Amino acid sequence: MTQVRKQIAGFLLQSKAIILEPAKPFRWASGWLSPIYCDNRVTLSYPEIRDRIKEAFVETIRAHFGQAGLIAGVATGAIAQGALVADMMNLPFVYVRSSPKSHGRQNRIEGRMTGNEKVVVVEDLVSTGGSSLSAVEVLRETGAEVLGMVSVFSYGFPVAEENFRKAGVSLFTLSDYPALIGLALESGYISEDQMELLERWREDPSGWGEEHA
Repeated sequence: MTQVRKQIAGFLLQSKAIILEPAKPFRWASGWLSPIYCDNRVTLSYPEIRDRIKEAFVETIRAHFGQAGLIAGVATGAIAQGALVADMMNLPFVYVRSSPKSHGRQNRIEGRMTGNEKVVVVEDLVSTGGSSLSAVEVLRETGAEVLGMVSVFSYGFPVAEENFRKAGVSLFTLSDYPALIGLALESGYISEDQMELLERWREDPSGWGEEHA
């Protein structure tokens, strides 16, 4: 694992933005039972962690999307992260709602776009990729060119990789599931047996839930 992936994974565990509970799984909104709970918005409460994530995002964008002219955050988890990145890069910022407002102009994009920008999308978490790629489609409908997406964390599900491939969107994440559980084992946060259980979950999250219901 790269040093950045390991460092960010450590911050996510340290801040409890990610909690691993193999023996007491969480139930996701999708209905899946999961041994991991992730809320990367928690990192915003820790200035040192918040700054390092912002810097790592900017480094990644400059390395892979040097022509970026606008930063777009995905609501609601990545609004603050995206705004921090845009500020550091001195670029315009917008955010994309999951659904149109129920009043006014019924926007899904909040902020000003001309329709010919080169956009990088900032996301906090990628699971299947559905909501993230919905934001990409909204931006493309304005005429903007979406250069790609950056995310704090990804589970690395095969379905997400396939969805991003089909959509023609490059995704770069600051950390990911293998880096996280590898560090958790190394630091004594989890045992070898728990590591095996966590690896099985990632291979078949829906089937794993049936076993542990």
